Amino acid sequence: TILLVLTTISVLATGFHLGPFTVVLALVIASTKVFIVLTQFMHLRFENLFLRLAVTGVFVLFALVVIITFVDYYFR
Repeated sequence: TILLVLTTISVLATGFHLGPFTVVLALVIASTKVFIVLTQFMHLRFENLFLRLAVTGVFVLFALVVIITFVDYYFR
């Protein structure tokens, strides 16, 4: 049900003009949904430490790429 609620919030958020924060809000909601899917449905919390660290590293790398992209877009 939480995924359905977050999907509804992301759909409703498109109706509000938040400027550049619309994309940020969408990414935060999507990241939250990914975290829920990984921990609840893929049972990542029951895996060994190496796999959890590997998945965390991928998401940290993804966050850095998104941040660098936004910074590059902002200064153009």
